[in-house]
Amino acid sequence: PSARTVKKQRRAQKQLLAKKLSREQIRPGTPEPVKGRQHVYVQTELYLEEISDRIIEIDGECQTDEFLDRPTTPLFIPAKTGKDVATQIEEGELFDFDIEVKPILEVLVGKTVEQALLEVLEEEELLQLWSHQRAFAELRNAEFAELQRLEEQDRRIREEKERRRLEHLEKLRKQKETAEKIVARAFAQRYLADLIPSVFNNLYDSGFFYDPVERDIETQFFPWLMSEVEETLQKKVLGRTMLDSLICMVVEKRLDEFSHPPPSDQTQSPDEEPRATDAAPQLSGEADAADQPAAETEETDQPVAEEEPSDSTSFQLEEKGQEGTADLETE
Repeated sequence: PSARTVKKQRRAQKQLLAKKLSREQIRPGTPEPVKGRQHVYVQTELYLEEISDRIIEIDGECQTDEFLDRPTTPLFIPAKTGKDVATQIEEGELFDFDIEVKPILEVLVGKTVEQALLEVLEEEELLQLWSHQRAFAELRNAEFAELQRLEEQDRRIREEKERRRLEHLEKLRKQKETAEKIVARAFAQRYLADLIPSVFNNLYDSGFFYDPVERDIETQFFPWLMSEVEETLQKKVLGRTMLDSLICMVVEKRLDEFSHPPPSDQTQSPDEEPRATDAAPQLSGEADAADQPAAETEETDQPVAEEEPSDSTSFQLEEKGQEGTADLETE
């Protein structure tokens, strides 16, 4: 293409860029998001288009022949056809500037006024949007504060409910524990009602509980009394043994005396001899008979004599024992 067409294309591109920039400047922008929120780009076109940050890429390969470097191919310019004709236009021949510029000025002024009105309307709309945003923020803050108040109230109610539930459970546990203690105490009392007397009776029977006077009599007085009685009985047996030995000795002596014949110096007649011999056995028998009752009486009298002191001593010991028990009881 010629330089003229290239210039026209560049001029057209510049005009398109200028229009695009002017449209972007004229178009109202979205206000900044509220704190804690962010804008999301949403497609509002009639036809849906896939929005992706990553551009679709396809890898392709080709193998070229190895040729030597050559210069760039020159621009193709077709051959001219026809004849070149030129026309010279002088100033003032085609149009009058004052007349031709009037509609252009009207258009420019109208567009400017329209753009100004649009800007004023946009500012008013922005002010309304800001006022709505402030009202919405105030309402949202009030709702958020109310929500926090309700959450705090709900939390307090739940905590109070949990505390009341725990107190009720603790109260029930204490009541149950108290009832169990009362039942255990009653059972223990009923169980120990018969146990304590039986234990004391067993201990009393075993000798752990005793009367000091009775224990003193059993440990001190009765052994002394038994020793005294035994000593007295031993003395009594010893006296009887000695008496028996004396009686045996006397009897043996008398038997020896009566067993020997009388001496020969005594003169007796022959008639009287047999009588004397006959009388001797009789006398000896009488003497034996007289001696035996005497010995028996002695034997019988001696034990009686000995028994009387023993009875008297036993009576005295009993009196002493009674006096000792009376003294211990008084003590």
